[in-house]
Amino acid sequence: MAKKGTPKNTKNKAKHSKLMDRKKNKLRDYKIDRENRLKTMVKKMHELKNKPEE
Repeated sequence: MAKKGTPKNTKNKAKHSKLMDRKKNKLRDYKIDRENRLKTMVKKMHELKNKPEE
């Protein structure tokens, strides 16, 4: 027979998925940030390297 009362693990599952989404978003933001910093760094180095000497 089916169990009566509140369903099992619904609160824990919701909390877990919320925390995992937060973790994924944090990692994605970190990757995007890092990628942008590297792009600017490379661009700056190219400018310095190709700068004509006076």
